[in-house]
Amino acid sequence: MKTVTEIILPQLAESLVEATISQWLKQPGDHIEKYEPICDLITDKVNAELPSTVSGKLVKILVGNGETVPVGTAICLVETDEVSAETATGAPGGGQAGDGAAAQAKAAGESMRGRYSPAVQYLAAEHGIDLRQVTGTGMGGRITRKDVLAYIAASGAESKPDGQEGKERQASSGQDANRTNTGSVVAIDEVKVPVRSSGLHLSETPKIPTVEVQGQSVPGPGEYFIDVTPVRNTIASRMRQSVSEIPHAWTMIEADVTNLVILRNKLKDEFRKREGINLTYLAFMMKAVVNAIKDYPIMNSVWAVNKIIVKREINLSMSVGTEDSVLTPVIKNADQKNIAGLAREIDDLARRTREGKLNLSDMQGGTFTVNNTGSFGSILSKPIINYPQAAILTFESIVKRPVVINDMIAVRSMVNICLSLDHRILDGVICGRFLQRVKDNLESYDLDTKLY
Repeated sequence: MKTVTEIILPQLAESLVEATISQWLKQPGDHIEKYEPICDLITDKVNAELPSTVSGKLVKILVGNGETVPVGTAICLVETDEVSAETATGAPGGGQAGDGAAAQAKAAGESMRGRYSPAVQYLAAEHGIDLRQVTGTGMGGRITRKDVLAYIAASGAESKPDGQEGKERQASSGQDANRTNTGSVVAIDEVKVPVRSSGLHLSETPKIPTVEVQGQSVPGPGEYFIDVTPVRNTIASRMRQSVSEIPHAWTMIEADVTNLVILRNKLKDEFRKREGINLTYLAFMMKAVVNAIKDYPIMNSVWAVNKIIVKREINLSMSVGTEDSVLTPVIKNADQKNIAGLAREIDDLARRTREGKLNLSDMQGGTFTVNNTGSFGSILSKPIINYPQAAILTFESIVKRPVVINDMIAVRSMVNICLSLDHRILDGVICGRFLQRVKDNLESYDLDTKLY
């Protein structure tokens, strides 16, 4: 018997209340396999594919491209041969939609076991796992990504850690594509890329965004229209919120990173052979920031009207620029990672950001943001705080400058460190001390510094 099943917009994260349909990947009449992506979602500055929870034929699209709807909204109808226990939202023959919605509400109240995130569905499909056999430890019995990984480990299935698959492809090909970090693209095989002189760690001219002009009409001579994408609209909303609600202040300090440059030049080739990724300056800089936050935990806080909430976990948001946007994936528990661990996280998140493969969990939980505007040659900038965090720190380009040391002029590798702060929480004294600690940490690197 044919059954028409509603596919609803799931709650991909606890804080998610709505999402925008970017585009439909399937059209009415198309056959859909279970776990096959049916549309692209945009939420919290992330593009995520929504997999189907059933197999069947797409009969009707209920939410069009560009429309924003709340969690729990039915977005399409799929005709199946049997009732799906996972969705529990079907109305036989397309009728009694009200009864189907009531059943759905009742099931949601009793358990969340049947509501899978795209990450869980993708992982299950990749390893051929029946999710009905997996025990959920999340809220309401919901199955999390950790539950699936635990099931894979228990069943003896092969499970590769994040980023490992890419490394193995790199090693097997020998002449594969270049790796990317947050600020540069470098060749890790035999391909040699000339280094630009505008920054010590900038090895490729940044890409210029490709602009597609929509429509034939123009507003006037020498002008044309560019449609505002949902991602760009979200960025605009967040930036406006940050500037309007947070009283920004700004300060800067310079650091002598000559020893760091020497250290990285000594270790980068060996690290590249061992890890298959580039050892960037950003890994050292993040470690310096993490250690400074440990000494000044107030930097790791948010404003809560009548309270200041200091976060115990140090989760570093990392600004990554794409051709048409800036995203801030999060390195979780950055204080528990060494320099090599941070380098692996930076490479993995930057690569998946540019490939559009970030999950919602990758964007959530950040407590302090680190930016690397020096990757494109900037020497001074004033970043906007990543709302609702208390501060954002930017590393500028490392350049050689003449400096005075013991009344003598020397050529040293110098870097500017810029900090935008929420003046409701932070003042000049504490931020000055924090920056001084970051400076001391950077300048303390020497040839005896360990990566692991």
